[in-house]
Amino acid sequence: MNKTKKMMAGVVASVMAISVTGCGNQELPPEPTDVDCDDWDWDDESGTYYCDDDRSPHFGYFWFAGRMFKNKSSLKNYSSYKSYSKSYKSGIGSGSKGGFGG
Repeated sequence: MNKTKKMMAGVVASVMAISVTGCGNQELPPEPTDVDCDDWDWDDESGTYYCDDDRSPHFGYFWFAGRMFKNKSSLKNYSSYKSYSKSYKSGIGSGSKGGFGG
């Protein structure tokens, strides 16, 4: 898969996570499969997966839009993540006041 397709697949998966979570269903997007990590955990704060496999060279890395980020700081500085995080944190079911069920 080329870079653009990987990025778009990641963005689509992230948007799906927002949509599904907003409906009260707690299903998450599929875990990354093309990275050397056998234990992915979902981070509610960032709305992304992170590698929790201490035998992986990617241990502690966050995955977003087909890319790996060494820490939350580098993830938060990624331009595509900035717009995603605004919609993730303000989406229905995010705990924000107002809107449906707020």
